[in-house]
Amino acid sequence: MSYLEKPAPGRLLLDDTVPLSAVIEASQNLQSHTEYIVRVQRGVSAENSWQVIRRYSDFDVLNSNLMVCGISLPLPPKKLIGNMDREFIAERQRGLQAFLDSITQHPMLSCSLTVKKFLDPNNYSANYTEIALQQVSMFFRSDPKWEVLEPLKDNGWRIRKKYFLIKNKEQPKERYLLSWFLSDKDLQSAMKLLTSLSVSYLCPLLFSSTSESSALLIRPFSERGSLRDHICEAQRELPEEGLKLLHDGGLFFGHLHASNVIVDDGVCRLMDVENGMLGVPSALRPSFIQLRKINMTYGRPPDSVPVEQYPDVPYSAVEACKSGMPTVSALMQTPLFSDVQLQHSEKLQIKVPSRLKEALKTAKESLERRLQEEQRVCHQHRRLTRAKSHHGSEEEKKRRKILARKKSRQSAFENEEDVCEKQQ
Repeated sequence: MSYLEKPAPGRLLLDDTVPLSAVIEASQNLQSHTEYIVRVQRGVSAENSWQVIRRYSDFDVLNSNLMVCGISLPLPPKKLIGNMDREFIAERQRGLQAFLDSITQHPMLSCSLTVKKFLDPNNYSANYTEIALQQVSMFFRSDPKWEVLEPLKDNGWRIRKKYFLIKNKEQPKERYLLSWFLSDKDLQSAMKLLTSLSVSYLCPLLFSSTSESSALLIRPFSERGSLRDHICEAQRELPEEGLKLLHDGGLFFGHLHASNVIVDDGVCRLMDVENGMLGVPSALRPSFIQLRKINMTYGRPPDSVPVEQYPDVPYSAVEACKSGMPTVSALMQTPLFSDVQLQHSEKLQIKVPSRLKEALKTAKESLERRLQEEQRVCHQHRRLTRAKSHHGSEEEKKRRKILARKKSRQSAFENEEDVCEKQQ
């Protein structure tokens, strides 16, 4: 389904977090070049697949676009003479398959927009920034006090979440951050109620609006940047108090990282509180689906900043959470956080409207059910794949031949006994 197409009742918008796999099925020679027929599959179901046709030059452009990541990829070299030979084409096809495998199996490259455009042009060829800008501009027609200043660079893993720098014409010196993203219709009521959350450890939401398939949120813009921008120059500032406050109030935050934490006067304020309802970022999705246990690994905090010498072996601790997800309070007891003194969260309480709490509970249960179902499908697919691999192995073939011979001998022996009995 295309990006602008409205979903039919009961039908979800395209899920960007489902991984894509690609296999070069064949090649075909034209007058001056060779085309490779690539079978692309979304998820584990072979029914959800399609073909795309690519030339070597297309692979070369893809490799050039991905070089900015600083990751070396095994693209076969160019060849000007003899590039139409059958043996060379077969060798190049194997090399291009290895190139595709290295991309689709990489946690960062596989979920990039560049790769998705290459493998699924029907769904990812649109300019999402322009689409978002069109919808934001349509909204501003009904509320003309807002004005878009400029689109901001992509931030985070969500392909269909865009950021804009805006201003309020009534306060022209102030700058605000607008985030636009796709939103399921079931989450619209929760999105509207997020503006009612008011606590010092949350970056305040000034406004929210939802349409049939999208939502936008407006926050103050931090000129000093996020925690990520402070890491090399600031002292140890961590957002535990805000995170604990949210969880104690029955709210789940989602994906916490240095780019969605704002440092303001020594206080860490959480942004993107809506991420908990939007689901898991695609970079982490394969791990969440394939693994049923959660392990923790962490290193010793640095003695000073900047770090002049790194330890040879990092301090680490791994704990399998067999009895369910750990609470923030339990995480605070781990060595990484045990020396952090909470200042205010024991006294503060977050007031969550009952409608918002119920909407968040419903969203959380829906995400958990979806995760469990995808884990079940993935587990069945792995079992089936292992069974097919075992059935086709040389060892298993040899074992079946031996069993067939034994059965044949046993059957021949029984037939001889029957003949002897009849003769008597």
